[in-house]
Order: sequence, then structure tokens, then C-alpha cells
Amino acid sequence: MDIQQLYTSCLSEAAYFIASDGEAAVIDPLRDVDTYLQMAAEKGVKIKYIFETHFHADFVSGHIELSQKTGAPIIYGPDTRAAFKVHVAKDGEEFMVGKLKIKAIHTPGHTLESTCYLLHNEAGEPYCIFTGDTLFVGDVGRPDLFSGNLSKEDLAAMMYDTLNNKIKPLHDNILVYPAHGPGSSCGKSLGPETHSTIGAQKATNYALQDMTKEEFIKTVTTGLSTPPVYFPINAGINQKGYEPLDDVYAKGLEALSVADFKARVKDGAWILDTRPSTVFTIGFVPESISIGLDGRFAEWAGTILPYNQPLVLVTEPGKEKESITRLARVGIDNVNGYLNGSYEAWQDAGEPIDLIIDIEADEFAMDLPHDPLLDVIDVRKPSEFDIAHVKGARNFPLDTLTDPLNVAMIEDDHNLYVHCAGGYRSVIAASLLKRHGYHNLRNVLGGFAKIKTEKTIPIVQPDNVKI
Repeated sequence: MDIQQLYTSCLSEAAYFIASDGEAAVIDPLRDVDTYLQMAAEKGVKIKYIFETHFHADFVSGHIELSQKTGAPIIYGPDTRAAFKVHVAKDGEEFMVGKLKIKAIHTPGHTLESTCYLLHNEAGEPYCIFTGDTLFVGDVGRPDLFSGNLSKEDLAAMMYDTLNNKIKPLHDNILVYPAHGPGSSCGKSLGPETHSTIGAQKATNYALQDMTKEEFIKTVTTGLSTPPVYFPINAGINQKGYEPLDDVYAKGLEALSVADFKARVKDGAWILDTRPSTVFTIGFVPESISIGLDGRFAEWAGTILPYNQPLVLVTEPGKEKESITRLARVGIDNVNGYLNGSYEAWQDAGEPIDLIIDIEADEFAMDLPHDPLLDVIDVRKPSEFDIAHVKGARNFPLDTLTDPLNVAMIEDDHNLYVHCAGGYRSVIAASLLKRHGYHNLRNVLGGFAKIKTEKTIPIVQPDNVKI
């Protein structure tokens, strides 16, 4: 028995590769499926099944791509309606992978079709369960995403029955392998681990504690943040299908001269710069949007970039394909080439450049009391801002800066000091503000983590919170 968790940190996503006696199964694969094909070849096994726990909202799955390349059927749970060929498993249906048995357990609550897969080892004993977005470490899947005509309360009620009737009765020593880890927006507050046991979750997970259905519904529906805007788009793509990734590469991996790059931009393409944020601020092609590969790239790309907008890329040399792949993971397939030679080619051609001034937190501390036009723009989430923030700062969460009406509330004649928690989001924000015509910008290096260490900077926080 060979079980491998393939974890992608920037999406907080876990896929699984299971092999036994010459056969294999893949659970919740990413769209770029070469990893699974290579694993199968190296292990000398044939991929027999592709299991999907539900229609994912936070990434585009590789189910269709992998099925086309292997001939393996795509397995979904009850109540699945897809625009492509799938095997809709019955609740309790069993599948053999070599000497292993995988049992489908319908677990509605996160979505209607949500299904967990209980794996029995070679001895026929329940060994682990792949829980998708039904059960996380320390949390459960949010019930407010895609429920048709059902309310979040209706789905939470289903989740209560699922947990009490199908998850909690499982033996304590069964391993729990969820689809997501910390940082995912598919739950409220996932724990730091990417796997656990049923026993540990029954002891520590708030959602598995004894409570009435009414108490449970209130608990899981309270405190939900607004889901990222791309979630319904990705869920629709996963349900309806998508173009082959090879076609996306063929279109996106076109090396553009400076002249051709300028022509694409003139025709309406947006410039996406995927170089590290610390490199971007030093110099970039004017009008570029910075989303560095060094952070939660795909998540912010899906949130910031319009899906019907053609893109051209500026990347570090050799990072062109990776940039396209990671965009495709959230369904952004409209890359129309990249700048050959990267930013240096643009610079060497004598084209106009732009930059963002970086300042250290101690310099910010010195400027703060003396500049009457100083405006602190905090682009963290409201929940982060509420815990603690610079006195007088205004909260413009990064995901709101694509809306011109929100941006219009920022005075363009002020000196804007932009910060986030650590420095990644603030550079994205500064690039968006640049596109909106704001140029009196300072990016505070290290974000609030550094700001709060400066004793002269006044911080506002609730009395019961320590930072």
C-alpha cells in the first residue's frame, strides 16, 4: 500500500496518489496532471480511477485532463450533475485498487454532492478517509458556497447529519486526509496540520463536539468571510469542463519581442508581472500588475484578474511555464505571450519604466508625525485590521482595490503609505493603485509585522488583544 499526499502550499490544496498491486487512484488532482502520470510511470502502476470529493471552487481540477490521458473513469458521489462523462457512485459503493478497497460515503453539507472515500487496507480494515472539504483538521467545509436553492442553514443542517451519522461513528485510529490545509478559504479557520485522525478530530475539532443541530447551524454559519470572487467561476469550470492545458501552453508560451509586447498591450492586453514582489518595486513596465510567484499567487490572480481579460506576462527567465500553469490552476487561460528577455529587455530597449518606493518601518515611524498629507492604507483583511492597526489608518482590503468606486475614496494628492501583514499584498495593492493613477506611494517593507515593533508608531487594538 502506497499513499502519498501531494500538497500545494499556494492553494493550500492536497491531492492524493494511491497505489497497490499494479493499480493506482488519484483523488482531487490539480489541473497540471504530469506529476501523477510521472508517478504512475515511476511506480509501474496504471491509474484506474480518478476520485473527486466534490466540485471544487478554489481551483480547477485535473479530472478531465487526467481521464483523457489515462482512460480512467472520473468518480463523483451521489447528486452529481456534470456536463461530461462521469461515474456517479452510489452511497456505499466500493471500488478495488489493487488489494485496496475504497468505499464512497456520501457526505452532503459543504456541497450537495460532497463525498468522502474510506480506504480499507490489504487486510480489509478501515485505514484512512479522504474527506475532501467535508472535514478539515480543526474545521469543516463552509456551507455557504454553491447550494442551488438551498440556504447556508439548509446545508449546515445536512453537515450536522453527515458528521454525526457518518464521520463520528468511524474508529478513532482512522487517518483523516482532507483536501485543504491552513490558509484555505474553504473553511473558517483550518488548523496547521494537513492530516490527522478521527480520534484527534473528535477531541479537538469544534464542529465534532456535542451540540444540538440548532447550535451547530449557528456555530458553522457565524463568522464566515466573503468567499473569493473566483470561487463560483472555478466551480462552474469544474462542472462544465475546460480546454486542454496543452492548448493553453501553446497560446501562452509565445516569446514576444518588445515591439510585439507593446502591440498586444495596445490591443487591450493587461500586463501581469510574476517576478518576486521585492524585485518588482525596483523597476517594472508601466501599468503592470504585480502578483509574485513567491506568495499565494493563484489565489490572488483569481481574485484580482478579470477572467475575460487577455494577459501578457513579465516573468523571471525560465518561469514562463510555471506562471501559466499556476494561472490555469484557477481557470485563467487567456495568456497571450510573454516578454522575451523579461524586464531587462524592456529596460535595454530604452522604454519608459516605473517603480515603487520601498521604505523601512523605522522611516515610516519618522514620517508619520510630520507629514500632514500622510495617508496610511492598510490592505489586510478586515478581521486582521480589527485585531490591531496603525492609529488613523484606513482599511482598503486588497480584494476591494479592483473596484474604481472604492479606490476613488483615496485622495490622489496624499502621500500614501501602503502596508499589509508582511509585504506581499501591499506590492499587489501598490501596483493596482499605480494603474489607477496614484503615484505618491510608499510600500512599507515587512508590513504590520515590522510596524508593530516600532514603539513610536501608535497602534489601536482591543484591550483584550496582545500583538
